[in-house]
Amino acid sequence: MRAVVQRVSEARVRVDGETIAHIAAGLLVLLSVGLDDGADDARAMAEKIAGLRIFPDAGGLMNESIESAEGAVLLVSQFTLHGDVRRGRRPSFIAAAREPQAVALFEETGRRLEELGLSVQYGRFGAKMDVALVNTGPVTILIDTKRLF
Repeated sequence: MRAVVQRVSEARVRVDGETIAHIAAGLLVLLSVGLDDGADDARAMAEKIAGLRIFPDAGGLMNESIESAEGAVLLVSQFTLHGDVRRGRRPSFIAAAREPQAVALFEETGRRLEELGLSVQYGRFGAKMDVALVNTGPVTILIDTKRLF
């Protein structure tokens, strides 16, 4: 699994002109599921996201997690994070999981975040979404579960 995690002061997802999800301060997580991902990857990804200490403490240092900062998560499926651009100019997406597997692991990641006590909003899997955010810091972190172990 791969994720781009952005600390935001707000983020929203629109589908067909309608806002379907919105958070104030928290994390926008763009999440991609790979062919070789499983339940362990979903668990590890959720735990890593929940534990990231990328929010400022009283001294302004990045020492607080999303839970202690009382933020929310906006989780958005983003299969293009598995795009391979090593050859040619058009990305290959053969490493990205197909819908049944990808949906299940995307949802499992969200469920695990909720079990960890976080408020989670969701983009719509497979939809053409407009994602808007205000990245604070800016702080952007890349996570790949295949590089966690």
